Amino acid sequence: MAESMLGLKRSHRCTEVTTANEGSEVTVMGWVQKSRNKGGIIFVDLRDRSGLLQIIFEESNCGEENFHKAEKLRSEFVIAVTGVVENRSGGVNENLATGSIEVRAKSIRILSESETPPFPIEENSKTKEELRLKYRYLDLRRPDIQKNIKIRSKVATLTRAFLAEEGFLEIETPTLIKSTPEGARDYLVPSRVHKGAFYALPQSPQLFKQLLMCSGYDRYFQLARCYRDEDLRADRQPEFTQIDMELSFVDVDDVLNVNEKLLKKLFKEICNFDLPLPITRMTWREAMDRFGSDKPDLRFGMELKDVSEVVKDSEFAVFKGALSNGGTVRGINAVGQGTMPRKKIDALVEYAKGFGAKGLAYLAVNEDGTFKSSFAKFMTEEELKALTKAMDAKPGDLLLFAADRNKVVFDVLGNLRLELARQLDLLKKDDFKFLWVTEFPLLEYSEEQGRFTAMHHPFTMPMEEDWHLIDTDPGAVRAKAYDIVLNGTELGGGSVRIHQSDIQSKMLEVLGFTKEQAQEQFGFLLDAFKFGVPPHAGLAYGLDRVIMLMVGADSIRDVIAFPKVKDASCLMSEAPTAVDHKQLDELGIEISQEES
Repeated sequence: MAESMLGLKRSHRCTEVTTANEGSEVTVMGWVQKSRNKGGIIFVDLRDRSGLLQIIFEESNCGEENFHKAEKLRSEFVIAVTGVVENRSGGVNENLATGSIEVRAKSIRILSESETPPFPIEENSKTKEELRLKYRYLDLRRPDIQKNIKIRSKVATLTRAFLAEEGFLEIETPTLIKSTPEGARDYLVPSRVHKGAFYALPQSPQLFKQLLMCSGYDRYFQLARCYRDEDLRADRQPEFTQIDMELSFVDVDDVLNVNEKLLKKLFKEICNFDLPLPITRMTWREAMDRFGSDKPDLRFGMELKDVSEVVKDSEFAVFKGALSNGGTVRGINAVGQGTMPRKKIDALVEYAKGFGAKGLAYLAVNEDGTFKSSFAKFMTEEELKALTKAMDAKPGDLLLFAADRNKVVFDVLGNLRLELARQLDLLKKDDFKFLWVTEFPLLEYSEEQGRFTAMHHPFTMPMEEDWHLIDTDPGAVRAKAYDIVLNGTELGGGSVRIHQSDIQSKMLEVLGFTKEQAQEQFGFLLDAFKFGVPPHAGLAYGLDRVIMLMVGADSIRDVIAFPKVKDASCLMSEAPTAVDHKQLDELGIEISQEES
């Protein structure tokens, strides 16, 4: 039967007990990790959030009643133990912080009993994720998950302290806001008071943090909860946390500089990694040309090479067709992989097709200088030599080529180099390669919508030297936008904002808003701009992604206390669920049944 605390006080967490406490009486509390009855002596590994501590029960020390209680202990019982700290009688356990000591128990209280858990509470669990997430409260007891959650807490604390020191004010913005049409789908919240009207949950605090700059707060930050109703991936959740900031009277360099200092502090404190400053900067154009991605992974080479000029006169129909349609031919060099079996090459071709490729052309340079290729018969010896020279190929290398429109070529080769790096084990999780990607296009054309859309959002400042192209060649206008990338993952992004009313009005016009629509959607911001607005800029990190990369997790689900799964449901609480008809009636909502 479970006992109560009855005035008992915990003196230490498990790993707070050290050799300095030898001979002292301590009271520790936690969960039974393991209990071993060796006949006359019972060894218990006690676990709390700090780690493990070995407890020894002998009847001569703790008395008959306490010893009988200890005999009943099973995994995950919650207990309180009072005893004396001693040097460990057996061998020292080098793998434990408390491996040189143990507590000889004098008394025990069983605070709570436990059924047999559905999976072992242990590090690096092999249990299926679905089962672990159904019993997330048990999964959260695992030391590796607890370590991640503690690191997350520490990052939040360090961030708050750093930004406060840099003159930022922490200000909360609303989470019940007006729905806006740009970006991902909003989560909508019906209003009971205003029947038929809806709030949206914020995808970011964007408009409100800009209004704070209009209000003179100069440097704002917030650990903001944000929501996006979109399809999920390993690094996406329907609700997530941003380290969000905005600064007044600044330009690009000012934002990047303060954030470099923040990143340096966080990665030193958490990962003991000395981030060299300044962080490398690369324009969006260069990133796409060299890596086929606007979030390139710099931990390995295998850069893209444009060989369009080299192969423009070849008779290979795939290359000729791509070039005649305004596309390009580009390739990557998988150094030393010239002996890759045909079966593996075919698998890479299939992988490339998943990103829009019609196929892949390959050329292996044999050790004797001859070629093994899918297209060599369509090219002269001189053309093949020129191609291998352009690709910096040496005997033993494998060259892979994509020929198509640039968008397809970048997508194919950008993902192919990552797949090859995974296969060749080139992606070390503790090798942190940071990069600023700058000068993004201001706009991108949406075939689906038949118009230009904002690559970041409608309030992003164009580069002044490109603004004259906004009517004649809007796709060529670059933005004062920047992303911070780590190991092929976008950690965060931001931009200098538009603070001039005429540019903001023109931007909304280019995006297809009438003046009436612009006023309806963004009127409160546009009105604020009439009353003196400073130049301002900002940035937001995905906190979950930052932690994921810091701890080397494969998914942000491993660094969020209660995550959702891919269909945005919670396996533990079973949210979302149907609600009572009375609640729907109060909101004036009727659920229509889909016809089968």
